[in-house]
Formats: sequence, structure tokens, C-alpha cells
Amino acid sequence: MIARMVRSIGLQAEVCASVDEFLRAYDDERPGCLVLDIRMPGESGLALQERLVAKGAAVPIVFITGHGSIRASVQAMKLGAVDFLEKPFDDQALLDAIHKALATAAEQRRADARRMDAQTKLARLTPREREVLVLVVAGLANKQIAARLGTTEQTIKMHRGRVMAKTQADSLPDLVLLAQLAGVIPSPS
Repeated sequence: MIARMVRSIGLQAEVCASVDEFLRAYDDERPGCLVLDIRMPGESGLALQERLVAKGAAVPIVFITGHGSIRASVQAMKLGAVDFLEKPFDDQALLDAIHKALATAAEQRRADARRMDAQTKLARLTPREREVLVLVVAGLANKQIAARLGTTEQTIKMHRGRVMAKTQADSLPDLVLLAQLAGVIPSPS
């Protein structure tokens, strides 16, 4: 019934009879979302969610259940569920939740692509350029960096220019963002 409804709005839907069947077919490179029931044959939907989170799979999940509890709902949401619907639910509510989950999946893919691009750009740097990058994005002036690294301010200017060119950063804020995306420095909370 859910698969038919999803297909009726032009989306693809696959149905798996069990967690094991799903895990055999699952491809984390394929965009999409999951609609899971809390109670399923064999392993529960929450157990599957925990397994996926443990594997680092960032697939958005919409939970549906006829046996909801506040505890289960909180657990699902803490683990990243997009929505938690109790049966009987309105068809439109489910479709809205699926669209939200697909939008979440698309944003995750864009964020992954930005992170990979940033890491690729920073991989071009020499070890010394990387040291300079870390100190530049920490807010140190060229003179301070030179003193810390035991070199001249002119040498730091040269390294800084190479860092900017190799990373294709147009400004210091661009460089800071790139370093955050690549995980070199923490992102602000």
C-alpha cells in the first residue's frame, strides 16, 4: 500500500520483507530514504536504524508504527529519524515526511561532495603549507607564524600565497570554510 502510494507520485519504491533482505540489497551510494515500522519481522526498525548509524550510513528514515511509545519516538529521533508517524496516519503526512527525508538525503549528498572537494584541495598542500594553513585560519599574522615556525615573514607570505592558489580560496573566510569542511579545524556550533 505505501509503495503503491509512493509510486503514484512518480517516486521509486522498493519493498523488503525483512531487515536481512534489506541489508543484502542496500547500497549506500544510492540516494533515497527508508520508511520503517518499529515492529517488523525479526529485527525491529529501531535495531536496523542503530545498525545503519553504527556503519556510518546516513540514510534518512521515516518511522511508522501502530505501537508507538514516547521512548521509541525519542530514541528514533535522537538517532536521526526525519519523522515518526503513528498509525493510522494521513497519506499526505507520510508523503510530506518522505519528501522531507528525500530533501535531507539530497542535502547530505551535497554536504558530502563539498567535504570531499575540500579534502581534495587540501591534499594538494605540502606539509609546510598545511602548517601555515592551520596557523592562518587560527588567526595568526604572518609575522607570528614566521616566529612560530622559525622562518621569515617573506617565506610565510610565499607559503600563504601557495595555499590560497592550491586551494582556490579567494579570501581568508573562504579558506576558513574550506578548512572547516575538510575537518582541519572544528566548525562553529
